[in-house]
Amino acid sequence: MSSSELVMACLRRIGERDGHHSADGDEGSINAWVRVYAEDARAAAAIADVRLAEPDPPPLCGVPVGLKDLYAVAGKPLTASSRLLDEVPIADCDVWRNLKNAGMVLLGHTHTHEFAAGGTTDQVGNPWALERSAGGSSGGSGAALAAGLVPAATGTDTAGSLRIPAALCGVSTIKPTRGLVSMNGVVPLAQSLDHGGPMARSVADCAAMLAAMTTLPGISRRDGTRPLDGVRVAISPRVAAVSLDDDVRDGLEVAVSACRELGATVLDASTPPTGEADVAHLKVLCTDMLAFHRKFEDRRGEYRASTREFLEMGERFAISSGQYEVLQDERRVTTGRWQRWLEAERIDVLLEPTVPVTAPLRGKGYDHAGNDADLVSLTYFWDWTGFPVVSLPAGVGRRSQLPVGVSLVGTTGADAGVLAISIALQEILH
Repeated sequence: MSSSELVMACLRRIGERDGHHSADGDEGSINAWVRVYAEDARAAAAIADVRLAEPDPPPLCGVPVGLKDLYAVAGKPLTASSRLLDEVPIADCDVWRNLKNAGMVLLGHTHTHEFAAGGTTDQVGNPWALERSAGGSSGGSGAALAAGLVPAATGTDTAGSLRIPAALCGVSTIKPTRGLVSMNGVVPLAQSLDHGGPMARSVADCAAMLAAMTTLPGISRRDGTRPLDGVRVAISPRVAAVSLDDDVRDGLEVAVSACRELGATVLDASTPPTGEADVAHLKVLCTDMLAFHRKFEDRRGEYRASTREFLEMGERFAISSGQYEVLQDERRVTTGRWQRWLEAERIDVLLEPTVPVTAPLRGKGYDHAGNDADLVSLTYFWDWTGFPVVSLPAGVGRRSQLPVGVSLVGTTGADAGVLAISIALQEILH
C-alpha cells in the first residue's frame, strides 16, 4: 500500500465515521477532529511515496498522524479546542518537526479538553458508545485511533491526559519520562508537570513513534515463549486506595495472569513510601496554569466553566514563589523516595489499572473543575514523579462491554525497558 492510498483510506473513513465537526459536539458524532487538512495530507503523501521508493526510507515514512490541538504546525491554526486561542504559528513545534522529518503525514488536529484542563473531552464521543466519554484531555486522539480514522496520534499528559483516553477508548500510549519529549511549541497546561507522548493502537507503534519524536534508541524486543523471565512485576500499592469497577478489576487480574504466563515474578512488595500528593499536584497545576493564562485575563468569561474554575482556584491558592519552591522540593523528595524504593525492591514495573472505572457518560466534564476525580485518581501521581508509564488495553468488560486498561510504571529513564515489557504483555493480551 502506498502512503497516498493509506491517506485516502483514512480521509474516506473520517468522512464516513467522524460525523459533524463542531466545538461542542453532538450525540450522533465522534467529532474527534477539530480540523482535517485533506489537501495538504494528499500532497505530503505523494512526497512520502517518492521517498519510500528510495533506499532505506525511515520506518514511519508515509504513515498518517493526528496531532492534538496543542501542537504547533507552521501556518496552521492552533486553538486548544477553545474560543479564546486563535493563533497561526510561524514555526513547527519540536515534536512535529521530528515526526515530519521521519516522513509522517499530518492528517489534522484532534480535539482536546479546552486547554487540556480535564480528564474528559466531552465534545468527543467514544467510538465504543457515543454517549460515553472518550476521556481526556487527549480524547480526540484516543477516539480517532479507536475508530480507525488514523493509525497514530499525539497527546499530552499532566494528570493522566494520555493514559485516560487510551484506557477508555481501548488503545495504547506511553507517558515518557518527563523531559524526554520536548514541549517546545506545545500549548502548556502546567509547564512543570506536562509530558508529551505518542498514542497508537499498539505499544509497538507507540515505541516507533517515541523513537522518532526523541533520541530514544530502538526497543529491544523480549522474544521467546517466556519473554518476561527474570522480570519482577509488583502490583501497585496505590490500587488499595481506590474503588475499582468489577470490569476493571477483571482486567487487572487478566494482566497479572498474563505476566505470570510470560515468566514474570509477580510480587507483593514491602511497604512503599507513604503519602499522596493530590493537593500539592493541584496547587502546582493551578499555579502554572494561571501564569500562562494571565494574557487572557480580560476574556475570562469566554472559557468553559470548568477551565475558568481552575483559574479561580489558582487565584484562591495564591501560592507565593517561596511556597511554590517548597512544593517542588517536596516533589523531588517524593520522587527520590519512590525511585530508591523501586530500586531496593528490584521492581522492574509496577502494574495497576489505568483508570478505576469504565468510560462514564458524556456531558459533565465542562460543568465544574474536578468532575474527573475518579479518572485521575491513579494517573496524576506519575506526572508528579515524572516516571514513564505505558497504558495498554486489558480487554473489554463483560458487564459494560467497554474497554479497560492497565498501566506499567517504571523508574526515571527506564522508558525502553517498560516499553519492551509492555509489548510482550500486549501480544498475549491482544
